[in-house]
Amino acid sequence: MSTPIADFKSEVHKIVGNTKCYLSFDIDSLDPSIAPGTNTPEIGGLTGLQGLQIIRSLAGLKIVGADIVEVSPPLDAVSRITSITAAQILYEVLCVI
Repeated sequence: MSTPIADFKSEVHKIVGNTKCYLSFDIDSLDPSIAPGTNTPEIGGLTGLQGLQIIRSLAGLKIVGADIVEVSPPLDAVSRITSITAAQILYEVLCVI
């Protein structure tokens, strides 16, 4: 039985194939409990682990560039958890590349 992440990986690799691609990760796809410092927090977003699994599932793609968007430092001023989470996501992206 496959997992949602395995299904995602299979579908993305099938669509992208051997083509060069650009990865843009939107921090507000994560639950506000993980990343509150964004302009558009949405309850019920991905967990931190799910975000990492999605990024890691992209290993093997020809990623030529990447970014992370929607981090708002003024909204993250108290805990800085969004900035820390974004840095970890970006680190994982670099490892995949």
